[in-house]
Amino acid sequence: MARKLTVLCWHLLTKGEDYLWARPALVANKTRAMQLQAGHPQQKGSRRGPAYAYNIKSLRDREMLIAAQAEQSYERFVSQWKSRHPKSGARAPQFGRTK
Repeated sequence: MARKLTVLCWHLLTKGEDYLWARPALVANKTRAMQLQAGHPQQKGSRRGPAYAYNIKSLRDREMLIAAQAEQSYERFVSQWKSRHPKSGARAPQFGRTK
């Protein structure tokens, strides 16, 4: 599991891409909370920031539904994988043999 997460992070960082199934409102809310904890000033006024969308329940529910559908799609994709038989031949690892 740790290796899978490491590979995922490596791909996201080296390719400069966002996580495919990220929930935008949740990410904006978490980012803003971290900014406030780090000491960034609060934004006063009537302008709503990007984290406000997380307060709208219908939007939050829609994002959770999309995330659940993506998870089901991924589970179907993974369930179709078939394990491969070990290689045989000259390039196959030789178990039990010493050099």
